[in-house]
Amino acid sequence: MEERTNSRRLDYLAKVTGRAPYLADMKLPGLCHGRILRSPYPHARIVRIDASKATKISGVVATLTRDDILDHPALDPYYGPVFKDQTIVAVDKVRHVGDPVAAVAALTPEAAEEALAAIEIDYEELPAVTDVHEALKKNATLVHDYVKVPEAGFADLAELRPVEGTNICTHFKLRRGDIEKGFAESDHIFEDTFTLPAAQHAFLEPHACIAQVEPGQRLTVWATTQNPFVVRTQLANIFKLPVARVRVVVPYLGGGYGGKVYPKVEPLTVALAMKAGRPVRVVLSREEVFHTITKHGAVIRMKTGVKKDGTLVARECEVLLDTGAYAEIGPRVAKKSGYTAAGPYRIPHLKIDSMSIYTNKPPAGAFRGFGVSQSAWAHESQMDIIAHALKIDPLKLRLKNGYDENDTFVTGERLTSIGFKQCLTEVASAIGWDEKPEPAKDKHIKRGKGIACLIKATITPSISSAVVKLNEDGSASVYAGTIEMGQGSETTLAEIAGRELEIPRERIQVLGVDTDVVPYDLTTSSSRSTFHMGKAVQLAAQDLKNQLKRIVIDDFGVPPEQIGFAQGKIRLPESQLDYKEVMHKRFGMPGGTLVGQGQVKTKTVDERGEKTTSAFWFVGAGAAEVEVDSETGKLKLLRYVTAVDVGKAISVLGCRQQLAGASITGIGQALFEELVYDNGQLINPNFIDYVIPSLGDTPRIDSILVEVPHKEGPFGAKGIGETALIPVAPAIANAIFDAVGVRVKDLPIKAEKIFLALEEKRDQRE
Repeated sequence: MEERTNSRRLDYLAKVTGRAPYLADMKLPGLCHGRILRSPYPHARIVRIDASKATKISGVVATLTRDDILDHPALDPYYGPVFKDQTIVAVDKVRHVGDPVAAVAALTPEAAEEALAAIEIDYEELPAVTDVHEALKKNATLVHDYVKVPEAGFADLAELRPVEGTNICTHFKLRRGDIEKGFAESDHIFEDTFTLPAAQHAFLEPHACIAQVEPGQRLTVWATTQNPFVVRTQLANIFKLPVARVRVVVPYLGGGYGGKVYPKVEPLTVALAMKAGRPVRVVLSREEVFHTITKHGAVIRMKTGVKKDGTLVARECEVLLDTGAYAEIGPRVAKKSGYTAAGPYRIPHLKIDSMSIYTNKPPAGAFRGFGVSQSAWAHESQMDIIAHALKIDPLKLRLKNGYDENDTFVTGERLTSIGFKQCLTEVASAIGWDEKPEPAKDKHIKRGKGIACLIKATITPSISSAVVKLNEDGSASVYAGTIEMGQGSETTLAEIAGRELEIPRERIQVLGVDTDVVPYDLTTSSSRSTFHMGKAVQLAAQDLKNQLKRIVIDDFGVPPEQIGFAQGKIRLPESQLDYKEVMHKRFGMPGGTLVGQGQVKTKTVDERGEKTTSAFWFVGAGAAEVEVDSETGKLKLLRYVTAVDVGKAISVLGCRQQLAGASITGIGQALFEELVYDNGQLINPNFIDYVIPSLGDTPRIDSILVEVPHKEGPFGAKGIGETALIPVAPAIANAIFDAVGVRVKDLPIKAEKIFLALEEKRDQRE
């Protein structure tokens, strides 16, 4: 079937007309409004809490404090995707400003707000640690005196544990070769420190949840989550219920970017609904979202040894990630950041230490790039520092050291299906790398170009299951646990099923996610859905075709070698059959259903017996052209080019849109975005003071698709969603250096930082 690259998405009409059902639009009989009382302190002991006055306010149905969850035989108040270090509400002390302390459910929002004000709390303020260096000091105040490690957790994190008596949540170590020997053999050694601030996901729809307790203690939860099955498991564990008695439904999701992975408001909402005996809805304000989850801020020290000809020999790297008050998924972020600190380059001698560190700030978790954007900011900036010092073209330096097909990654596994160097050469060609920038009219306006690249893994091991149902009229229904959150997964899965069955995707319905209905899927994150769930859908469609073939063999008496499929028909030697004809023949009536099943379970060992850290690898590159006012430091991004190895594009237009969107996110974090704290207090928790890019800040963006098909992806496809974001910041920083000769090592890149660097450069000349 021919690809329709410019066809509309299946969900376009519902969304452009405003009819798409989001959680905040839902109504249930007897629904209560839930509100959360949050800590005003970054670190404090809860001496006393009294909600008795709140319960007497008209319209208040229930209050929730630590007294309702401590020593409660029917629940375990501690939870977390890696370590059980978080509670439904604070029980002993609060660990960041905005930490939930109590909650209320009321018939009106006004009554709920009045009840919050009536709750009495006495705090004993404690010293707070608000940055990673302070947290690592000897005798530093501990965010957690003790962290509970669950008996069973994620297999890829099994070796990671908190370091007792410290604020080190996890410490990942990677050793390869002999680091001292490597530095001894190097002609030049470069050592730099780079920083990135914490950032916000900035999705339009805030976190929200509706919880309803049904007869028999069965839970139905409507949630704004990217991984409903993990939320289901966590809720079952917290409230000591069989998984079969927990149902999680996800309406359309208004963006996620990793910020809606793992439980957020769901445990609190369920606990409140249980006490209220009525359904409860909690919808966070924008300020509350800022206190709920962030992207990890980081400090990265990188020391690299090279030969005179630019050959990379050794790298020692320390990555300090601020994971905030709770581990969340920070241990995995730190591990991925550590794996990729060497970049997409062959470096024989490595010593990498990557730590997630507890501080008294809001928890940090998954964000597009998942720790790789932090490490790439460092290694791609330093690659240009090395290139400039050795007088080597930055593109040639990357091509010299970059991975080729079948090279060995730092984990010891073989890299396959990687179009890394193609991505580099494509962006260089598109940006006019070998051409000098056209001079600006004003002589103090300087132009420059920069380039950067990346390598990233996807979550592995991983499971996705899908069911494709063939209906009596030959149309199909896809049952999959992938969350449609704006990325176009609904359309992509329909496209894959349609291609395999060779029927128009308009005759395919992709069902919404309900854990009672759709089969298991690990998560809609890590840019894994097209590769994993797409393949599961393809396998389910193939299963259907095999069943149809068997029916033709059995009921029509046609030998198997004479049966084929083309253009949505079953081709026989002298005729053809519609799918519905075969269905009618099998069931003897215009009714009946055939069900195909598919499952993808990625392995940690490949067919050669070699270790597999990632089911597939993301590789890509970006190039920027900038204009810098050498007198004021004012920066203008003129153009950005991104190239990503997509495997094989299912939808060319959809891929280009994903790459452009990710690039815009990268531009925001490169130039504007940062969470600003004052002694643990967040001072910009809104979209006025927290600046995200507008259309006026967005330059021309060219998206290039490099296609190196992956043998295990559906029709050769790989995931792409995060890839384009990662090289944006270093590409811009490198372009600034090319323009005016100053290096910014601390994000975001603001005019004053460029100005101060220019002033320092002028002072050194004088």
